[in-house]
Amino acid sequence: MGWIRTLARATSLVPLLMSMALSGLSQAAEPAAAPLKTVRYALNAAETGFDPARISDQYSNQVLAHIIEPPLTYDYLAQPAELRLRTAAALPEHSADYTVWTLHIRPGIYFADDPAFKGHRRELTAADYAYSLKRYYDPRWKSPIYTEYREYHIQGLDALRQKALDTRQPFDYDAPVAGLQTPDRYTLRITLGRPDPIFMLVMANANTFGAVAREVVEAYGQDVDAHPVGTGPFRLTQWRRSSLIVLERNPGFRDEVYDAHPAAHDAEGQALLRQFKGRKLPMVDRLEFAIIEAAQPTWLSFLSGDFELVRVPLEYAPLAAPGGDLAPNLTRRGMTLERTLQADHAYTYFNMKDPVVGGYTPEKVALRRAISLAYDNMAEINRVRRGLGIPATTALVPYTYGYDPSQNFGFSEYDPAKAKALLDLYGYVDRDGDGWRDLPDGQPLILHYYTQPDETYRQFNELWGKYMKAVGLHMVFVPGQWPDQYKMAQAGTLQIWGLGNSATSPDGSVFLHEAYGPEAGANNLPFFELPAYDALVRQIDRMPLGTERDALIQRAQSLLAVYMPIKPHVHRIRLYLSQPWLLGYRTHPFALDFGRYVDVDRQKRPNATH
Repeated sequence: MGWIRTLARATSLVPLLMSMALSGLSQAAEPAAAPLKTVRYALNAAETGFDPARISDQYSNQVLAHIIEPPLTYDYLAQPAELRLRTAAALPEHSADYTVWTLHIRPGIYFADDPAFKGHRRELTAADYAYSLKRYYDPRWKSPIYTEYREYHIQGLDALRQKALDTRQPFDYDAPVAGLQTPDRYTLRITLGRPDPIFMLVMANANTFGAVAREVVEAYGQDVDAHPVGTGPFRLTQWRRSSLIVLERNPGFRDEVYDAHPAAHDAEGQALLRQFKGRKLPMVDRLEFAIIEAAQPTWLSFLSGDFELVRVPLEYAPLAAPGGDLAPNLTRRGMTLERTLQADHAYTYFNMKDPVVGGYTPEKVALRRAISLAYDNMAEINRVRRGLGIPATTALVPYTYGYDPSQNFGFSEYDPAKAKALLDLYGYVDRDGDGWRDLPDGQPLILHYYTQPDETYRQFNELWGKYMKAVGLHMVFVPGQWPDQYKMAQAGTLQIWGLGNSATSPDGSVFLHEAYGPEAGANNLPFFELPAYDALVRQIDRMPLGTERDALIQRAQSLLAVYMPIKPHVHRIRLYLSQPWLLGYRTHPFALDFGRYVDVDRQKRPNATH
């Protein structure tokens, strides 16, 4: 289906991307007056930082992916998704039981220059990846990624973490760790405490396996998230929090050229390969990410040529693509439209620790199920999302292993009569005559939904308010900034919140971790804890791809449908508009470093000033 190919096929086609030197030579060959090739892109929500150990949001990860590199990546044009080498010399080797993974790093890859290296050119080694993995375990960094790694049971790391916690002493990075060894300068051997047949997918994401240098972390300390130093094609040169992020070409980036493997029937991919094959990477000099949360200024700025690329705000989708096709006025301007189903879902979660909506007793389960039944996902798609989405019938997302669009677990079922019957049955009735249902004990029942203060979210709020009122539920909305609410969510202080989650690999089972008990406060923002469910997730994580694993994924989703800690709404369809002078852009469900592969045609770009 689409992007997906079995891992065996995906990893049988892994030619190393060929290289050519950049180190400033291409710029020197250009006329001195030539403007920088700049790609400007608007993000609709703020970043949280650029330290791989301390972030887990897509906005920060998209920027980070251009700076810090994992050992593996995904072919930019291949459909379905295929693994490629990034800093690795070959695909990781594994033991017969998938518990020991051996990774070989390619010699001759260097970090970008930084004062932390004191004038020395710093080569990437296996020890850098070992150090970076240890940072997820260091209590100092409070890493949201730690709960993911804890489930791998890398031998010796949890003991080091516990020692730091017990003694209140710094984490000992120099202590020998049985599960993390570097037998030579370029070899990393990881020993897991349980089998994981697809562990190599973790190695294709900068957020979960990106290499940072110890000297950099020790030089900048808590401020390291403002100093991401990696081996990638760009480096951070300016950062105004929640406003502007500027990356510029890393002059010391290694030799690398454009190469990809689009399917034979992929006409667009084949055309891109013909156009760019063999070109030095990166082809642009500068990336600018502007954070603009409001839809109107984002849209107007793009039309004025202030951005090369925009994800069309929902409010302006009918103007950009009436009927699904690029608007004639934009076609005349030479713009390009890409309409793509995302490997994601938008969902609402209920805080299971909350005294009103949380809990596992029948009346609490009934309340959450009633709220879900009372809300119409299709109305959300048609009215607020302008038709840009498909209803989520499962907890997994498109393009991932285990996702089956023919399955239906009831997450998008709309039945207000059934919702009312459930509420009546379990004592959620209007006891004081004010028109709103009360708790079974007679106390007021007020639902607090946390949201953002922009026009799109106001439309979502109106929809939620309407459908809740129709069944007698009083819902109030609490606006705030996304980064602040995310911190509150991690602390378990939000009652109900809606957000999105995007796949970073083809492993669909990671979406089951949105409700996995041991990851409460990290991936598991609902703080859902059900032993039977957790046991299924652990079993799934240890199994190879196949029908038996898929059957267990179905069982786990059935439990989510019963207890309803999460209500998936929609798999989003995004519209991306490119200016005529931006060349080579194409969305990818898992690869975030698009800036590595695009170019700017200066001749087509009007009034270039950068």
